[in-house]
Amino acid sequence: MSAERPTEQRRFTTPQGFLLAGSFLITLGSFAVLPYMSVLLHQRLGLGLGTVGVVLAVASLIQFAGGVVAGPVAARIGLRRSMLVALALRTAGFAAFVPGLTSPVLAIGALLLVSAGAALYLPANKAYLVGGSPDADRPRLLSASSSAFNAGMALGPPAAAPLVMGSPGVLFTCVAGLFALVGVGHAFLPREEAHPETDASPEPTPGEPRSRLSPFLVTVVSVYAFMFFQHYLALYAVPRTSAGFYGVVLMGYAALLVVAQPLLAEWIAALSYPAALRWGFGAMAAGMAAIAGGGHAGIAVGGALLCVGEIVLFLKNDLEALARSSAPPATVFGRQRLAAGIGAFASGVVGGQLYAAAESAGSARAFWVVVGLQCLLLPVLLMYGGRRTARGRSEPRAEAASELRG
Repeated sequence: MSAERPTEQRRFTTPQGFLLAGSFLITLGSFAVLPYMSVLLHQRLGLGLGTVGVVLAVASLIQFAGGVVAGPVAARIGLRRSMLVALALRTAGFAAFVPGLTSPVLAIGALLLVSAGAALYLPANKAYLVGGSPDADRPRLLSASSSAFNAGMALGPPAAAPLVMGSPGVLFTCVAGLFALVGVGHAFLPREEAHPETDASPEPTPGEPRSRLSPFLVTVVSVYAFMFFQHYLALYAVPRTSAGFYGVVLMGYAALLVVAQPLLAEWIAALSYPAALRWGFGAMAAGMAAIAGGGHAGIAVGGALLCVGEIVLFLKNDLEALARSSAPPATVFGRQRLAAGIGAFASGVVGGQLYAAAESAGSARAFWVVVGLQCLLLPVLLMYGGRRTARGRSEPRAEAASELRG
């Protein structure tokens, strides 16, 4: 019997399996459309590139910062209902794109609906997924969820490519229908209220040493560093290799994420937070250095190293945020989404200036060198700040104790 227990613990429950399959389908549908949004708004609807940039920035802000709304909404109406409301918003948004193909106002409104639905859905989805499960299962569940999302992200754009420009109305109709079907499936999920342990906060282990690093701040910095790669690799890689090779790198990156994250989940969970920062930022720094070397091999190796850094940091940040907070999981994941949004915004602002400066100096490789140096310095600053915070909190206690003894 004891030999069978580990196998049973590793199975997904039926609701968990459905959520993982739904995560893949939802991301597949979303990324069949969203990567092409700038093209549709600019070429089909005639919006200027400046206007397109503002629209996409607002949509991204809603999608990330709006995650903090998920916690209060879930606390009021429940996780399952939050997901249903979110899917209804996204279904309505994709359906509104059909008449929006001839109306910029409708198209922008549809995009904002889709973004609001994403902001509400993702924290509730993760909270429902880990709810009622032992802490030891959280790395496996969160890594499987990330793999499902990344698989959908990888397959969505090529699946939609034949329709996106020639028959976008058909594409949006299919995506809206897909979201409606997934939403119907969510209606049959058991209510989380039937499992009171889902809202239980993890108790800290007595005597367990814990770093003073803030998961929120570490997430901001992690996403800030990572998004330089996400935003600017195409600008650097395509002229030096080819668009086809860049596409292969992205597909390989997504495949590595899908396969490696579940395999590394337990190892990442066992790492201390400072060790995870050293591994994650170290891999990112090495990846940036490889990209700076240029060429097909350097860019491919750099992408693989960045993938390892993303896997370690993003999963560990979520696990630490859950372990340290007494708030419900939906609130924790909403805050993590806000942190990611802040990091992505800062990276976009700083990265544009850095890349322009590097190009004007005649060496785009210098951009990746500077970013790699940031990846080496940022964890040092984070850990130094954490130690100072720990000392600042302990010194008043020590002074108070000495006064009592005196």
